[in-house]
Amino acid sequence: MEPVIRAGETYSLPRDMGREEALAHWFAHDRSVFVADGGYGEVLGTYYLRANRPGPGGHVANAGFMVLGKAAGNGVGQALCEHALAAATVQGFSAMQFNFVVSSNTGAVRLWQRMGFHEVGRIPDAFQHPKLGLVDALVMYRKL
Repeated sequence: MEPVIRAGETYSLPRDMGREEALAHWFAHDRSVFVADGGYGEVLGTYYLRANRPGPGGHVANAGFMVLGKAAGNGVGQALCEHALAAATVQGFSAMQFNFVVSSNTGAVRLWQRMGFHEVGRIPDAFQHPKLGLVDALVMYRKL
């Protein structure tokens, strides 16, 4: 998680976020957390799954994903997404929504599109990218 947070290119989290704060965020009480184990204790990626909104919005899932830099492009993200979709279905969700996909994260956007997600909203200049400046954030959705 630390390299992703420090890079500041894909998550709207403070780049100087400490270890305990990051773990508390990722493992919050309303989330189920899963990891992709590369063997020998090496975590290649992780995701959390939760209800996107409480109460009447609780039938829509939300998930957040992080993949180890050296594992990017090797199918880890797709495997995590496939697992998340299956887990969300088992947990009784009827759809999944990503609230804030940084538009410059083109690998993730393409993956989510391949996995059946559609852009249902665009928030102009919502993310301050450390290299690109202001970029849009996407809201992406799919039924389960």
